[in-house]
Amino acid sequence: MSQPQSAFSPETYSARRRALAGAVGDGLIVLPGNAAAPMNYAANVYSFRQDGSFLYYAGLDEPGLALTIDAATGESTLYGYDPTMDDVVWEGHAESLASRAGRAGADRAAPADALAGDAAAARRAGRAVHVLPPYRGDTRLLLAGLLNAPTGELPGSPALIDAVIAQRLVKSDDEVAELEVALDLTAQMHLAAMRLAQPGRTEFEVAAALEEVAGAAGSYPSFPIILTRKGEVLHGQPRLGATFEAGDLMLTDAGAVSPVGRYAGDITRVSPVGGRFSERQRGVYDAVLRGQMAAIDAVRPGVPFREVHDLTAQIMVEGLVDLGVMRGDPAEAVAAGAHTLFFVHGLGHALGLDVHDCEALGEDRVGYDEEFKRSTEFGTRFLRFARRLKPGYVMTVEPGLYFIDPLIDQWKAAGTHAAFIDYDEIEHWRGLGGVRIEDDVLVTETGVRVLGPGIPKVASEVEMVVTG
Repeated sequence: MSQPQSAFSPETYSARRRALAGAVGDGLIVLPGNAAAPMNYAANVYSFRQDGSFLYYAGLDEPGLALTIDAATGESTLYGYDPTMDDVVWEGHAESLASRAGRAGADRAAPADALAGDAAAARRAGRAVHVLPPYRGDTRLLLAGLLNAPTGELPGSPALIDAVIAQRLVKSDDEVAELEVALDLTAQMHLAAMRLAQPGRTEFEVAAALEEVAGAAGSYPSFPIILTRKGEVLHGQPRLGATFEAGDLMLTDAGAVSPVGRYAGDITRVSPVGGRFSERQRGVYDAVLRGQMAAIDAVRPGVPFREVHDLTAQIMVEGLVDLGVMRGDPAEAVAAGAHTLFFVHGLGHALGLDVHDCEALGEDRVGYDEEFKRSTEFGTRFLRFARRLKPGYVMTVEPGLYFIDPLIDQWKAAGTHAAFIDYDEIEHWRGLGGVRIEDDVLVTETGVRVLGPGIPKVASEVEMVVTG
């Protein structure tokens, strides 16, 4: 059996915890790792995925652990159990708790059941116990017990939440290297999908090939694979019996995690099944690609991501006007919100250890601030990140255009934005589906860098891969 690994040195995790302690200032910070989650009985569990914040501050990718940080002193404790002989027999993993604490750079190790006493002692001393908002039921129960609080009243500590978000959003060079590893695997997944975009293949068949690419490298998908001939369904996962036909578009939104560090890739490509885009498909595809490339070029430190989103929308509307689907001034159409019939989501989100980085801590706290408030308008309200970009941020850039029949029917019946939308012309475009093109970018000190080895996205290049 291979020796357990952490992505970075113990000193890296110690430095992260000291920085967090300094930002919070006082009290006891409690960071539970995830527990194994039973699938249908206790010993049959889902594939394990560690909590992103625990992984960031401890680097230990296994269940049954917790971490505390004394915000006043910076001292840290790792809680867990030493393996029993039963564990050795069934799992073959015999690393001691002390050894795991050493990999994390923790100051001491303690049994898991000591956590409750340490949290109670902090509360008796009048110290704050800082926690992050739980997103799993078992973690919610654990924290409720530690804080002696109702399970429904665990919003988390604002000071801790803001400190963790500020720290995790800015990626170090080592973290970027882990993201590059994830994107190398992600590129292999997407090339496999393009080659398999052939009539007669099923959605499940192609998705299984992507899972094989990740699994063979000791990785796994960073989120459930979106792969569908119905690209207008934003989170369309493979469906039983769904078979690709010549002329379909295959939308593939997928990524792998880096095998050691578990940083996430997230890429979307669209392939013409059989090898050639139709004239209408190519027109929509090129409009999205122009919008995506303009968005990437616009990413800079200090630029609000909301502005990049609006720029992308306007460029895609220009394409739709050229195609006859929309009309009028593109800038006015975007200002009125008419584009959201076709561009129904936000431009992108932060990326890191979580595919939607830090969003477990509150989407608005990650992507919005005092300067930028979330829109209440359809489509634009799904923009997850609007605030000004900073060096070290890693963002997805993923515009798309979609022809969603029920939405078209609703807007047409109400005459919504009829000044900008040619509803008669749209009838000729029904059934096209959807096109989304996504890359992952690093905000640098002076501009932007697209991460990963490069995956074909110019229409003619995609066609060449599909046709072999």
